[in-house]
Amino acid sequence: MRDEAERRIGQLYPKVTITAELAADRPDLQPLVGQQLTVIAWLWARTVKSPNPAFAHVDVPLASTFMLSTKPGKEAYVEPVIAGDTYRFTVKVGKPRDPERVKRGTKLARGANFECLLSGMPITGDYIKAEGCAGRMGARLLAIVAEGPRGRVYLPPMPEHEEIARQAQPAWKPDLPMNRETRDLVSGRGYGFFTWADLFTPRQLVALTTFADLVGEAMERVKADYLQALGARASGAHSQQNDADAQAYAEAVGVYLALGVDRLSDRSSSICSWDTGFVKIRNTFGRQAIPMMWDYAEANVFSDSTGNFSALLEWVVEFLHVAPAKALGQAFQADAANQTISTNKIISTDPPYFDNIGYADLSDFFYVWLRRTLRSVYPDLFATVAVPKAEELVATPYRHGSKAAAERFFMDGMTTALQRLAAQAHPAFPVTIYYAFKQRETAEPGVPGELGARASGAHQEHAGETPALSGVVSTGWETFLSAVIRAGFAISGTWPMRTELSNRMLGKDTNALASSIVLVCRQRPADAPVATRRAFVQALKAELPRALRELQAGNIAPVDLAQAAIGPGMAVYSRYAQVLDAQGQPVTVREALALINQVLDETLAEQEGDFDADTRWALAWFEQYGFSEGEFGVAETLSKAKNTSVDGLVAAGILEAKRGKVRLFRPAELPADWDPARDARCTHWEVVHQLIRVLETGGEVATAALLTRLGSRAEVARELAYRLYSICERKKWADEALSYNALVQSWGEVVRLAGERAEGMSVQQGMEL
Repeated sequence: MRDEAERRIGQLYPKVTITAELAADRPDLQPLVGQQLTVIAWLWARTVKSPNPAFAHVDVPLASTFMLSTKPGKEAYVEPVIAGDTYRFTVKVGKPRDPERVKRGTKLARGANFECLLSGMPITGDYIKAEGCAGRMGARLLAIVAEGPRGRVYLPPMPEHEEIARQAQPAWKPDLPMNRETRDLVSGRGYGFFTWADLFTPRQLVALTTFADLVGEAMERVKADYLQALGARASGAHSQQNDADAQAYAEAVGVYLALGVDRLSDRSSSICSWDTGFVKIRNTFGRQAIPMMWDYAEANVFSDSTGNFSALLEWVVEFLHVAPAKALGQAFQADAANQTISTNKIISTDPPYFDNIGYADLSDFFYVWLRRTLRSVYPDLFATVAVPKAEELVATPYRHGSKAAAERFFMDGMTTALQRLAAQAHPAFPVTIYYAFKQRETAEPGVPGELGARASGAHQEHAGETPALSGVVSTGWETFLSAVIRAGFAISGTWPMRTELSNRMLGKDTNALASSIVLVCRQRPADAPVATRRAFVQALKAELPRALRELQAGNIAPVDLAQAAIGPGMAVYSRYAQVLDAQGQPVTVREALALINQVLDETLAEQEGDFDADTRWALAWFEQYGFSEGEFGVAETLSKAKNTSVDGLVAAGILEAKRGKVRLFRPAELPADWDPARDARCTHWEVVHQLIRVLETGGEVATAALLTRLGSRAEVARELAYRLYSICERKKWADEALSYNALVQSWGEVVRLAGERAEGMSVQQGMEL
């Protein structure tokens, strides 16, 4: 396939000859003069007409960077050369004289904000959108990356290479319109990309169509070779069976080849960017959306580097090598809420996560190519022009008319699907359900979550929400737990698993998840009893300490201990048909989580039970990281266990979360103008560290003044200082231990001074009256 494709379209992927002219001011190229090198990638920048009237006839580049390689000792970059109203690009090696200017290209700020290369005039996002939607956005070659004898070789753009690329004329292209309702999934729609074909260059479309069409030809070749190998010359039923076997074998090979073509599409779109650190092409789907790329990398599908067909197909082959050779596998497409494939199934599932990802809408990117390659093999699967979407179990408002209707659809469907799974699961084996959803908070007084008071009927569990728990609430996690329990499952484990690569495009320098949580479930007995809230708490206090000892004996990481402990706690809660409070109202999942955390905190450290949820999170984080940085995904996992969120902790002013890292603020970094009376989310953690900041900068008198303003909020501050001192002592963090020790030692005098201050204020007020 690869060789045949190159025979047909190889002229679109020319080699590059290193000439003496190219090497004139490039010592690194001089040993290569006369050699022909294989191009790895052509790097392009999108262009629009300059908004400056003096240069309105010139297409200027929208380049987010001019760097080509940031590898130490192998730096390379593009340098624009401007002459009047024209410009060209050349390539320099070594560190740039103005690294910041080169790093940002012509980009001014986040989003679609650039400057005109010729005049410096700003190019706004609205202008770029108007040009793109009018079909006036173009592209210009920035640089060429070739494979040299000792690594990457960076070359300036060559007119003949640009001309060859523009000559490509695809015989077919996927003109299927994108869904314009899902604006956040494909950013390019705002810039004139309205069909899936718009995401590909003409040369990429020619290559993908060629490889897609060759899948069918390859299947015919495989079938013929199979029959020849059998020596099948028989007639009648025997011949028919051989023909059927050959057809099935050819179709199986065709499926794997089609998957290779689909993988090629992920590395062959104009959304693929150039990674200046790893010096290779990034794929389209660095995350579960398609962002807008202003400068993109066009791969050579016939090279030996990233983005070539052979290497991408090799991953499919690798899977076949490790797949169970003798196991019989079957795959079915079915609605999980209605499927009746079999009973006594061993179930491990990764369900949709509320409104997090629009899988069906994004799947069309791959579907258009699979349909072209495999429609004859699976006519039923590919009967529709696009991926079916109406039945997808996600809370998508545009499909259901409103957010409330979308939420009801999700909750009803998820409960039904899980009930179906519970009824068909093998009784001897647990069901494992993977959950990975970024925790959010919503301020809806009296509403326990995203469903809240909108729920009715089967969702009356939410109707008994305790007023004290209203206000700012966490979403996602408790909602999903509720659906699992309503479906008839009892939860026996909640295990964090590190499932995400830290070097993936989404996780790199972003606040991305690092873990999934695996819910381990079994079907709850039909005769499960009803328990009172008191009985539930008593059972928690009796069973959770033993479970914690077992977890600790298993050497579980401290930051994961709290999340793992949710499992034994929910095992107690979910083994009952209902848990009722003193008024006969159901104890909700949210209340159960709070009670589990309370018992957990009491078990780990008696005094910690008095602290707020944000402080309990901070304590667990501090014990692992101190004031150093940690991964955002780990912090996110811990926040679920502590019934808070990283966003909420940032809002509380106790930590910083950016570029994929999280760290607690040191006392000296806290604001000096802090007023507890105006702090809407005043935490015990912040109280202690503000007291330390004031003690270290203003002494005991200033600390007493702050203590007076804090009032009852300072009552547990000394307990927290003791707890933190014990952690620092155990960890041998001398500097931090000194601060907490100083606060504890000064506490008596600070309280005395605060008392005198309060008494003086009372006398003064009396005199004024």
